[in-house]
Amino acid sequence: MAGRGSGPDFVEALARGLDVLASFDRDHPTMTLSEVAAAARLARPTARRLLLTLEELGFVRSSAGAFALTPKVLILGMAYVGALGLWDIARPHLEALVARTGESSSMAQLDGSDIVYVARVAVPKLIALRVDIGTRFPAAQTSQGKVLLAALAPDQLAATLAQPSRAGLPPVIGRSPEQLRAELTEVRARGWAFADEELAPGVRSVAVPVRDGDGVVRAAMNVTVHAAETSTERLVGEHLPHLLRTAGDISAEWALWQSRPHVELSPGRTTDATA
Repeated sequence: MAGRGSGPDFVEALARGLDVLASFDRDHPTMTLSEVAAAARLARPTARRLLLTLEELGFVRSSAGAFALTPKVLILGMAYVGALGLWDIARPHLEALVARTGESSSMAQLDGSDIVYVARVAVPKLIALRVDIGTRFPAAQTSQGKVLLAALAPDQLAATLAQPSRAGLPPVIGRSPEQLRAELTEVRARGWAFADEELAPGVRSVAVPVRDGDGVVRAAMNVTVHAAETSTERLVGEHLPHLLRTAGDISAEWALWQSRPHVELSPGRTTDATA
């Protein structure tokens, strides 16, 4: 929330505007001015000015005294994904994987102690969780999160796990920090992670890393199944090999994309091919 900046160049107004955008979520898609002010911990006049500014910019709309986000906010998130070049590369591979397995597949990245979904291709199935681009879950309760946590250095892992989750879900009961670290050591050694109804009843998944051109784990991708329909043996024995192959193809293409030459043209200047 606003008020946490300490540097001389910290822009409080920008932070407050971002707090307003972040106050909307799946459980609060529409809010009154008072509700936004309370959620963002802002004075009501400040929240009003920010909402009206965001509305003028097209990020918020109002109706009958209530405010809601517009699809334009997707620009903010997709600018990040687009800058990575990852989604354009991953999409056809995810679609092919889903067609091959008949199960949903997603890609996520680490944000604090949570994962955030940056890509998804789903199949219509009755599953206990709704997942969209931008959905946040506690990393330690997901197969993708385990892959991403396992890639961290010990000091980074300790600092990450010390951060509170912002996903709004209860923590895993009955697993100690030592047990989690032992599981992450195993994940690191074998190259994939498994989660069996740890996030929600009926949700079972397997995940593998996606690496950049330097071999650094930047994302994780999974196959998610309904536990009543797909056994652990089938998930690991049949779907995991396809997932590993797909992640390897995405990583290879991403490395090539990152190594592409960059050409900057001065204003008004054209290349020989377009002159």
